[in-house]
Amino acid sequence: MGDRFEIRVAGSGGQGVILAAVILGEAAALRTEGLNSVQSQAYGPEARGGASKSEVVYDRGEIDYPKAAHPDLQIILTQKACDTYSHDTAKGATVILDDFFVTDPPKLDADIYLLPIVRTAREKLGREIVVNMVALGTAAKVLEDKGLVKPQAVKDAILARVPKGTEELNEKAFEEGYKMMSEAVAARK
Repeated sequence: MGDRFEIRVAGSGGQGVILAAVILGEAAALRTEGLNSVQSQAYGPEARGGASKSEVVYDRGEIDYPKAAHPDLQIILTQKACDTYSHDTAKGATVILDDFFVTDPPKLDADIYLLPIVRTAREKLGREIVVNMVALGTAAKVLEDKGLVKPQAVKDAILARVPKGTEELNEKAFEEGYKMMSEAVAARK
């Protein structure tokens, strides 16, 4: 890997993809020494249900372009987002897809993981609103393995952002995602 690492979180409005990317950006810029980040976003005119993506670029040096051209990590939560955004994935990237809403995974030169992100939020945690926190747990495992950001930095950024009184639920969602991704990576070794 060069110094630049690109991340995209994509799904539909209401899934918290923008907040997830903001948290990933803050985990790097505010909680990781020597790593810069920039975050950008795009979403449809609909408040909920429209296409939504958010990107974060990490670099140890200056960031000359703020958008992800070929993401090294993609977390995609809907089939529509998958169809729209998976085509420009970097070779050898990690792609994490939700196994409930993504029913036709793309063929890519990447490590693809089909994981129960939405089902975990719904069934294990009882609140679909924490889908983005489960997704952040999966991202934290990838970022740790790449030597970029420690999981505690992501968790601290989450706890600094979520509404008071929801910290325990959001932390549990993060832990479930981290555990899920850890088990998926171990199963491939």
